[in-house]
Amino acid sequence: MLSPPCSPTKHFLEVQQYYNNRLKVLSSSKEVGVNPYPHKFQVSMTIVEYVEKYGSLSDGEHLKEVEVSLAGRIMNKRASSLKLFFYDLHGSGAKVQVMADARDSDMDENEFSKYHAGVKRGDIVGITGYPGKSKRGELSIFPKKFIVLSPCLHMMPRQKAGPSVANASAKKNEERPTPYVWVPGMTRNPETYVLKDQETRYRQRYLDLMLNHEVRQIFRTRARIISYIRSFLDNLGFLEVETPMMNMIAGGAAAKPFVTHHNELNMKLYMRIAPELYLKELVVGGLDRVYEIGKQFRNEGIDLTHNPEFTTCEFYMAFADYNDLMAVTEQMLAGMVKELTGGYKIKYHANGVDKDPIEIDFTPPFRRIDMIEGLESMANLDIPKDLSSEAANKYLVDACAKFDVKCPPPQTTARLLDKLVGHFLEETCVNPTFIINHPEIMSPLAKWHRSKPGLTERFELFVNKHEVCNAYTELNDPVVQRERFAAQLKDRQSGDDEAMALDETFVTALEYGLPPTGGWGLGIDRLAMLFTDSQNIKEVLLFPAMKPQDEPSSKAA
Repeated sequence: MLSPPCSPTKHFLEVQQYYNNRLKVLSSSKEVGVNPYPHKFQVSMTIVEYVEKYGSLSDGEHLKEVEVSLAGRIMNKRASSLKLFFYDLHGSGAKVQVMADARDSDMDENEFSKYHAGVKRGDIVGITGYPGKSKRGELSIFPKKFIVLSPCLHMMPRQKAGPSVANASAKKNEERPTPYVWVPGMTRNPETYVLKDQETRYRQRYLDLMLNHEVRQIFRTRARIISYIRSFLDNLGFLEVETPMMNMIAGGAAAKPFVTHHNELNMKLYMRIAPELYLKELVVGGLDRVYEIGKQFRNEGIDLTHNPEFTTCEFYMAFADYNDLMAVTEQMLAGMVKELTGGYKIKYHANGVDKDPIEIDFTPPFRRIDMIEGLESMANLDIPKDLSSEAANKYLVDACAKFDVKCPPPQTTARLLDKLVGHFLEETCVNPTFIINHPEIMSPLAKWHRSKPGLTERFELFVNKHEVCNAYTELNDPVVQRERFAAQLKDRQSGDDEAMALDETFVTALEYGLPPTGGWGLGIDRLAMLFTDSQNIKEVLLFPAMKPQDEPSSKAA
């Protein structure tokens, strides 16, 4: 017969009592001169190395003449008797059993029993002992010395397994290798998480990493993505640089900035929304290939694909145009998928985790859609050629109304086009697709198209209907650049507070001569979402932006 579930109030009291008891034990140790937080424990190898070195031992084999020192966190404890305790020791994503037998210990039996009775789940411990395998074939370490290095004062959450969880997990893992280890490109398995509450996972990421092994692999994958990009660009002769995070003008993109204040200079500063203008100034200075991987800050909404601070990579390549950059993009992303997954196809739950995943194919070359031609063809439109005219604006307002495409004020031509493209074209971009040749009014920093008046040599790469990459042949005519900034100022005055501000310092740099250059920007967070089957950007940010919390969360326990 199942016992009735514990009420929230009773559970909270149990958790609080556990915490108070652990504090008392800690205090008692200090009173008798025992430091519960030792300064140092000499580790001879990691748990991963231990598993690799001794995993091939025979069942029941013990190497008593070998001494090994391991450290890690206790994630499970089982008492066979007062003289024999079993622990699961975790570290660096690996696990080894600890078989603590009073006969092997430096302690006498009473001291041994008392000490191990005080060891709890979550404690970080150091162990010196010999390697071996149990008779059942479980790789273990047999401690001679066992010391708690840092006690965990809180009650650790436990796996709440039920029939539905077990069935879902079994179904999802039918075709997966045993033992199951998540790798990039596979679907995720959140049903198996010990800590499931999203709010707690995001606010107390250390618990999430501690308890949910798959989450650690997600963030290792993110790090591998960044390492791959860095290595790829380094091999092409690019120089990694750093540019200011605080600027007098929020330039380089169309977005709302965060505002701060410099006390000494008594001036307003803006957190950067893009590093673009600084990077192009470096190309003017003769650094022909530069890139920066770093944070950008935009004072806009928080949703499944947006966080106020996010990570991008931007590079600028002298004597290249947007055609060259499309080739580089295909080479980089296809190579990255191949490196991470072993192939070109990944699985992604685009329609929710309760629906079957879709397959996204990164096999090059990627599909290309001309923006205006594609929009006219798909929506059966005939957009006026002069997109800066009132007639074009009215035509697009009517088109949005006809197709029930919402465009909140200000209804500038650029915003209207953006909404229509999102409705008609982006929805078709599941596999990697370049949308190319944007109008000048949408691209104030891009160079005019060499054969299509009114358009620019620009592309955006969309994957799973979301923008991942934006690039163009850079505008390097200072006179035209000043005119474009003036047009943006007009939009700003009409209420579009995301329009770009005039940056005289940048225009002056252009007057010294920017060579023909291709510029490129990639959103690393969204790319990490794709490769880790994450539907929420918070899943790939270690510490995502969260609403303020009145009381500390007790859900974790």
